[in-house]
Amino acid sequence: MKLYRVVQGFFSRYFSDEEAVIFFILLMLFMLLVYSLGQALAPVFTAVILAYLLSPFVDRLNNLRIPHMLSVALVCLAFFGVLVLGILIIVPALLRQITSLVSEMPAMIRLMQEQIQALPDRFPELISNELAQQWLLGVDLRGISQQLSGLLPRVLTFSLNTLPSAVGVLIYLIVVPLMVFFMLKDRVTLWRSVKAVLPARRSLMNQIALEMNQQIANYIRGKVIEILLIGSISFVTFEMFGLNYSALLAVLVGVSVLIPYIGATIVTIPVFAIGAFQFGFTNELYYIMMAYLIIQILDGNVLVPLLFSEAVNLNPVSIIVAVLLFGGIWGFWGVFFAIPLATLVKAIFNAWPKHQEDAAAHELAAEEQAVADLEQHQDTTGPGDRG
Repeated sequence: MKLYRVVQGFFSRYFSDEEAVIFFILLMLFMLLVYSLGQALAPVFTAVILAYLLSPFVDRLNNLRIPHMLSVALVCLAFFGVLVLGILIIVPALLRQITSLVSEMPAMIRLMQEQIQALPDRFPELISNELAQQWLLGVDLRGISQQLSGLLPRVLTFSLNTLPSAVGVLIYLIVVPLMVFFMLKDRVTLWRSVKAVLPARRSLMNQIALEMNQQIANYIRGKVIEILLIGSISFVTFEMFGLNYSALLAVLVGVSVLIPYIGATIVTIPVFAIGAFQFGFTNELYYIMMAYLIIQILDGNVLVPLLFSEAVNLNPVSIIVAVLLFGGIWGFWGVFFAIPLATLVKAIFNAWPKHQEDAAAHELAAEEQAVADLEQHQDTTGPGDRG
């Protein structure tokens, strides 16, 4: 009986509002759709996100008295033209550096083995020969080196074997721009169709949509700026020190900002490994790592507060939990959209009606007011009047 009252109180508190129930059902249906048909509908979700991001540029051109159709065409041509141009310039350079890096991996492993063997001579007070040998035995460097030696041929064979998948990617790249174009062109009609399905009274949905629209727009704009700035600064810094694979490492550092706290920690490993392979444990390596550390400190303590002071108001623990949770559910895309999804959860929690809590608050306020009135009445009446 007590459990029944608890369950009844929970539903009466959180699900007594009709709009909240409808929104909850729609949210569950959408999550089920993403979970079951997410891979098949990936082009649709991509097109919706791109159309959402490009719609403000269409509105600006419309405000300049440019016809709507021409505005949509100009925005799509500019965006996808820059995207294709960037891919044609950046991807071949990255592939060349990746190929060169894979071919040098065995030499890097051998150098690591030599450095471990030399540690007892350099630091006899801290590391003994037995400890160094245990490290070498614990990590099968020779086996890793042999595996990496055959990695490049396997990569090339895999690329040839996945040619049909590449054809599918080409089809994907053709379908998504077309969908984005028609979504931008007919977005008013499409939005009317969506609103026709939703309930007429949707104050809860409007509040969540308003908060998410502002949060996501600010977040995406800030992330794009952060990726470009951190990637460019890292590339210039690595080039100044003459570090090999500076373009590849700069791309890794730039993309790492998508995964707060975790990404910067992971990218530190290849930066240190390539620097140690090229310069050894010399002053050049220490200068590079110091410069990389300064970039990360400035990013976390200066750039991020400037870009996201009003965009995402989430606790760092919440961000890390969101990355781990949504990344475990949806893989890379879950990590990519972890912060917007966490923001959505926060917006829903803030906007969700809690009727029983409100009723209890009103009842408590009424009781306190009644007690105050009674005490005031007793203070204004004398002892004789009370008798």
